[in-house]
Amino acid sequence: MSAPARLRLPRLTRTAHTVAEGWNRIGEQTAFYIKAVGEIGEAVGKYRVELLRLIAQMSLGVGALALIGGAAMVVSFIVMNAGALVGIVGFTQLSDVGIEALTGFFAAYINPRLVAPLITAVGLAATVGAGATAQIGAMRINEEIDALEVMGVRSVAYLVSTRVLAGVIVVVPLFCLSAILTNVTSRVVVRYGYGQSVGVYDHYFTTFLQPTDMIWALVQVTLQGAVIMLVHTYYGFTASGGPAGVGEATGRAVRTSLIVATLVTMVAGMILYGRSGNFHLSG
Repeated sequence: MSAPARLRLPRLTRTAHTVAEGWNRIGEQTAFYIKAVGEIGEAVGKYRVELLRLIAQMSLGVGALALIGGAAMVVSFIVMNAGALVGIVGFTQLSDVGIEALTGFFAAYINPRLVAPLITAVGLAATVGAGATAQIGAMRINEEIDALEVMGVRSVAYLVSTRVLAGVIVVVPLFCLSAILTNVTSRVVVRYGYGQSVGVYDHYFTTFLQPTDMIWALVQVTLQGAVIMLVHTYYGFTASGGPAGVGEATGRAVRTSLIVATLVTMVAGMILYGRSGNFHLSG
């Protein structure tokens, strides 16, 4: 065998091992997700108190964190800034071509389809999801999950399925809050920042705001919430390497969930609205 051939063999072997490990991880994650979803019924039946506790903790926070650290407060702050940017960008860009009166249409088109669901998913991943990864990861490092299994507690149902279901439940009011705040903030910015008539803004906003957009956005954000919580609980449940490993798992979970949330938004937009945008602007 020639020298170049001998040099290529280890390289090919490492590449094959990397590909195989990647597929194995995908298979392990898929099996974990199926098991977590399948045990949601058991979580509701046996661990209702834990489920209610998680819903309260995820939505408003606990103790002093309820004022600054709850998911509702974080999402509200982010989504108000996003709504203000929609009003600013919409008015300034449309005014360049002399149709700033259509700013209400711009807000009605962008806010329910993109801003509200995507910002809600980002806020859920950055607050609730990261917290779930850190909590479950710390329990794995301290061997608390093993202790639960020794005591006969179904660890996946108790720790994972409850958090997935709580995340799906919490994301619905969070989306409703986001939808309201984005529209209100855009209206306030355009009205008081640029002096546009309220009647003109409301006319185009109510004309082009479609109720079906809100329904599909709610379905989209519910799916995003389930996927985000599944990703974060998996990385926490399989964390290793001490406290540093928990931090690394949390970072990976946030990165993966944000990519997945963005991908879900893109795919849902293409499926639901296609190339036409599902509206007809004429006159």
